[in-house]
Parts: sequence; structure tokens; C-alpha cells
Amino acid sequence: MKLCIAEKPSVARDIAEVIGAKQRHDGFYEGNGYWVTWTFGHLCTLKEPHDYHEKWKYWKLEDLPIIPEKFGIKLIEDSGVKKQFSIIEKLVSSCEEVINCGDAGQEGELIQRWVLSKAKCMVPMKRLWISSLTEEAIREGFQALKTGEQYQNLYAAGSARAIGDWLLGMNATRLFTKKFGQGKATLSIGRVQTPTLAMIVTRQKEIDAFRSEEYWELKTLYRETEFSASIDRLKTQEKADKGLAYLKEHPFEITSFEQKEGKEGNPRLFDLTSLQVESNKKIGNSAEETLKIVQSLYEKKLVTYPRVDTTYLSEDLHPKIEGIMKGLIHYSRFTESVLAKPIPKLKTVFDDKKVTDHHAIIPTGIQPSGLSHPEQQIYDMIVRRFIAAFYPECKVSNTTVLGKVGQIEFKATGKQIIEPGWRVVWEETKESDSEGKKVVEKPEQTMPHFEEGESGPHEPFIHQGKTSPPKPYTEATLLRAMETAGKTVDDEELRDMMKENGIGRPATRANIIETLFKRKYIEKKRKNLIATSTGVGLIDTIQNELLKSPELTGQWERKLRLIEKGEYDLEQFKRELMIMVRELTDEVIFSQAPVRIQLHTDQPVAVVKEKKERKKAEKQSIEELDCPKCKTHKLMTGKRGVGCSNFKICGFMVPFELLGKKLTDKQLTDLISKGKTGKMKGLLIPGSHQVIEGAIALDESFNITVV
Repeated sequence: MKLCIAEKPSVARDIAEVIGAKQRHDGFYEGNGYWVTWTFGHLCTLKEPHDYHEKWKYWKLEDLPIIPEKFGIKLIEDSGVKKQFSIIEKLVSSCEEVINCGDAGQEGELIQRWVLSKAKCMVPMKRLWISSLTEEAIREGFQALKTGEQYQNLYAAGSARAIGDWLLGMNATRLFTKKFGQGKATLSIGRVQTPTLAMIVTRQKEIDAFRSEEYWELKTLYRETEFSASIDRLKTQEKADKGLAYLKEHPFEITSFEQKEGKEGNPRLFDLTSLQVESNKKIGNSAEETLKIVQSLYEKKLVTYPRVDTTYLSEDLHPKIEGIMKGLIHYSRFTESVLAKPIPKLKTVFDDKKVTDHHAIIPTGIQPSGLSHPEQQIYDMIVRRFIAAFYPECKVSNTTVLGKVGQIEFKATGKQIIEPGWRVVWEETKESDSEGKKVVEKPEQTMPHFEEGESGPHEPFIHQGKTSPPKPYTEATLLRAMETAGKTVDDEELRDMMKENGIGRPATRANIIETLFKRKYIEKKRKNLIATSTGVGLIDTIQNELLKSPELTGQWERKLRLIEKGEYDLEQFKRELMIMVRELTDEVIFSQAPVRIQLHTDQPVAVVKEKKERKKAEKQSIEELDCPKCKTHKLMTGKRGVGCSNFKICGFMVPFELLGKKLTDKQLTDLISKGKTGKMKGLLIPGSHQVIEGAIALDESFNITVV
């Protein structure tokens, strides 16, 4: 038998359906010579310090740095994880070949390799590498399975990232907590988290230090066109008044009139970061929210693999574009003109040199149904960006007019759209901003025709203004800054070149920002990200530039990418990290730096204890859960129980009281999300006086049963 291991149950079900493994067992499918099983994301994790030595359980400066001789992995402490792993372990020991069907990316590779390593897999391994979960993509993927060896470097890079984050996170967090935490707070340090916080703190200090200054500019109206003086801003009202008086004494003369036709290039296809940026700007979604939504669209087979960092398509996709366009029937008003001609093989869209593991995010052409409003919004963005990429460029007329009044030169510019091209697809998306307010774009002034040498009366005036401070980061601008290691870059091509040195990966940046919120290092005011007093104090306390420099951290990120390409050695990377951790430990322990950390007081901060504290799970609202039956609608609470918000069609419902027991919120959540509750006593079997002990569970038809 061949064993296929997917990253989650829903993907395993899709794969099993395509390859004919249609017999359902506990924890796997079987049929047509295949077993198909699954993980729940990470089943394994790196061992914790106390798993190596008992003394490392306690946070003591004298035990730092903690550097295991050899890094090991362990199962995550969870009964569901242990049960599923035992099924995988049994299947691995009995199969003749393993097909790794994990997410086609670095983290997906690491998840599966750790599980196979823990299960002591000794059989040959193949790799299913696909960019969408459509039936066609799965079928084609199985016809072109890769060897496991082809992805050894990808696994090495994932291992290096995990070990690097462990080494720095475990040691630096304990180090700074014991040295500067004042026994009141855990000071979390991370390889990507800390430089990201440093960027926010630095920007905030620039804003706080900014002192606004008044300025005056000379302007004039000539033939209903506004011209600005081509001189530096004036610092005093007196100079402005003298300039105005001078302008009133002289006529306006045109010295140059130039009109040029230009083109505005089509917007690039989405990678994950650009989608998160656009979603934050237009809808106000956080990076984490956008990632969850686009992942859901991927699992519903509506878009391609989302955790990507390229805006290009591979050239072998060109023949499939027409079919995808034809499938977008709800957008036929836009696709008709594209389909009327052969699909162009544009270099701005198709480039094998710009595509590594995956191509840009595009729709699959499958018809959507039952989408939530947030899913509809993100899907619409992806579809419109895809269609716009194949539209003609936007043609514009750019006008530049130069003039003078006496010895003072003036300039005016204007732009007119001659042919909107791709802009037609985007017009409907610019109606409102992320806060629901109407967006009124400032129109470019339409220029009359001017003749060089013409002269006439004009209406000079003074414009008074104030200098503006730098803008605080929003999630959109912070994501861009992380992508370019802190540098502000607007040019698409230059941004692509700098991605090699960005900090974090597209799939992890959202989680980094969320972590900063959870740690109370930053907070959100409207859309702006503001560092708290704790966040500012932590960055001020850290003297080591490597920990907080986006550029230096970007260099580490580049080495991880080189490992992925087979151009840098994993062991060398680990040695460099160990040296850095040892040097950092010595530097901080013997540091005389003052403590600058002021605890953020929005909520009490847990006191650090010698014994490891158990982290409480965040309580999840039942209304946040997806219906386990239809998987497309959220749950809602009614008078008698919890049910699908689309109950009339779906029919899923769990009463508050079952078998003589009133279920707690946790029991209801476990039953819905995990398929069963914990064990309970006093369950009353209907139709009898028998009272038993057991767990209430949902069977395959989502009926109530006892196990």
C-alpha cells in the first residue's frame, strides 16, 4: 500500500476522493492501493529545555546559554494529536511507500518530515507538489510525483529556521527577563519579532521628536490653471508678502508647454504580502485575518496556494489562462474583451526566472458558492487583479507647463486618461475606504493649450501650510517595511530584488504582528500601530544591534533562503547562531545598562516564576466556529441549542441538554470542534433507566452518539 499524508483532514478527503480511497476508517481512508491519512498542522515540535535537562526547567542566568548537543523533536501534548500520530505510525510501519501531501511550502515540508522522523519512516518517499486543490491539479500532481530528495534543501531551511528561532527565542527571552524584567514581566525576544518592534518604536520616536513648522508658498492662477513657484518654501510671512508684492508687479509668461503620451502599467498579480496590504488599505483587515480568509478560499478550491512571495506565473500556465477566464462567469463583463483575442504571453505576468516553488495567487476558475462576506471581498480582489493583468495598459497624456513672473519661475502639471485600459476593472473597487467612507480622489487638473511666449494677467496668492510628521505604521505599511528590511520602496521591480533580504516569510509576518499585540508591545489606534511604553522600554534596553536591526536580520533571512537553494550549509548556519547567542549572553549578563522598561498597564502582567507556568488556552466563542457539517457557514446560538446559521438547508444542531446532561460551553466547543466531549458520568440512555460513563460524540452523519 502507498501511504499519503496530508496536512489536514479536509485536504486528505479531497485527495482520497480523487485517487479512489473511498473507504473511511478511524483516522484514514483506504482504497485503490492507497491509505490516505492526515495531521492537524504541527503534530511535533522541538523539545523544550527541560526535556534535555531538569535544571533547564528553571529560569536562571547562570544556566545560559541553553544549547543542546543535538536538537530533538517531541509530540505536542494533546490526546487528539497522540491518537492521530499512533494511526500514522502504524500505517508508516506497514506501507511500501510514503507520499508527502503536506502544504507545498517550507513549513508544510517541516511538519511532514518531523512526523515521518518521529514515526521512524524507513520506506521511500515521494512528494505531491501542487498549487491548488482542484480535482485537475491533484490528478496532475499524482501523475508527476517528485522524489523526496528534491525537497531536502527545503526541509533543511525549515529546520534551520525552527532551530534558529528556538536558540534565540529561548535564550534571549530568559536572558532579558531575568536581567531586566524586575521579577514582574516576561520580556519576549524573537529573531523577527524584535526588529519588527524596533521599526515601530523608531518611527514613533521620529514622530514624537518632530516639531511642526509653518511655511509659505507662492502660487498664481493663470487662465484658470494653478501654477506653483519653483523655489524653496519660505520660512516667514514677511518674505511671502514681499514675494506676493513682486508678483503683482509683473505679468505671467509661458516659457514651455509640453504634452507627452504615457502608459500606466498593469498592477502585478498578488503575492501574499501585496494581498494583505491591499486588504488592509481597502477593507481594514489585519494581516492575520487576510491570511485566514485566503487560506479558506484555497481549501475551497477557489484560489491557488496563497503563502507565496512572487507576483509572476510560470510559463507553462499560459495555455490554462483562457479556461480560467471562461470559468469566471460572474465577471464576464470584464473577461469578454480578453477572451475575444488570444491570451497574450506577457513578460510582466509570465516569467519562469521569477517563480520558484509556487506562482502568484490567482483564481482557479471554479464557481464560488456559500462564501461569507469577507471571503467574497478577498475573492473579488484576487479575481479583479487577475483579469486586470491581461487588460491593455492605461494610456494617459501628461502635460508640463513652465512659466515665469519676472525672475521667479513657475510650474504646473496635469494628467488626462486617454484610454482607461485595466483601470476599468478597478473602478468599482475604489468607492470606499476601509472605514466605509466614500473615497474622493483628487482629480488632476485638466490643462488648456498654452503657446510658448504668451503672456497675460494672473492672480498671485500665498499658500500657508505646516510641515507634517512621518506617518505611523499601519499593518499595510509595516508589511511592506518587513518585506524590504525597513527600507521604503515603491518601485515593484526594486521591491522584488529586496525580498531576498526581507525579515520573516510571507506566511509568518501576520503571526509576528499578532504576537506583538498579544505581548502588549504594540496597540492599534484606528489603523495606526503604536508602541506601548513596554515596547519602547524593551527596545531602549536592548543594546545589541543584531537583535533589533531589520537589515541585519534580513541578512540572516537571506542565509535561510540560500540553504533552501542548496547554496549555504545548515550546520554552518547553526554554528553562527550558537556563537551569536553565546556572545549575546555574555554581553547582557555583564551589561551595566539601566532598566528602561515601564510595564504596560492595560491588564495585569503575569509574574515570572521559577516553575514553568502553564499557558491558558484562549477561550473561543462558539459563534466563531465553522459549522462542522457544511463547513461554509458560522454557528449561531438559539433558544434550544447551537446550530448552523444556514440551518434550514444544512440541518446541523446540537441541543444544550443531551442524555440528561446540560453541556458546558467547553463541552459544546469540544463536541463541535473536536468531534467529541471529554468523559462524563451520569449519561442517561434514552428509553431506559441505564446510566453510563462516556464521551458524547458526533458520528460521520453528525448524529449524537456515545463513545
